[in-house]
Amino acid sequence: MAFNALVPTLEVENMDETITFYQSLLDFECISRDNDKWAFVQKDDVGIMLSSRFHEDKHPKPVFTGGLYIYVDDIDVIWQILKDKVDICYPIEIFEYGMREFAIYDCNGYRIQFGQELEPN
Repeated sequence: MAFNALVPTLEVENMDETITFYQSLLDFECISRDNDKWAFVQKDDVGIMLSSRFHEDKHPKPVFTGGLYIYVDDIDVIWQILKDKVDICYPIEIFEYGMREFAIYDCNGYRIQFGQELEPN
């Protein structure tokens, strides 16, 4: 039995604003969309589904306590592109577990982390 892919689904407040965020700032492409109900955005091998809100009465704001971690091949270029255009969660730094990374928030408050493995010494 194989697991072939993991594609998170994020509930969003405003579909147009969210798609624009991912397209204009993160260079994703909107592959498919069903009005304001659902969309699929993708960049390279990273895909994210976006959906309208479920159970908004119980959860007035989108809630996700984790983060989306995206492995990249040139962390410094991505940092330079994004650092002055987005809400930063934590700036670029090196972590003891061998990653150079930073994190931002998207327009819905979801944390997106970008990381690059350090070259072994």
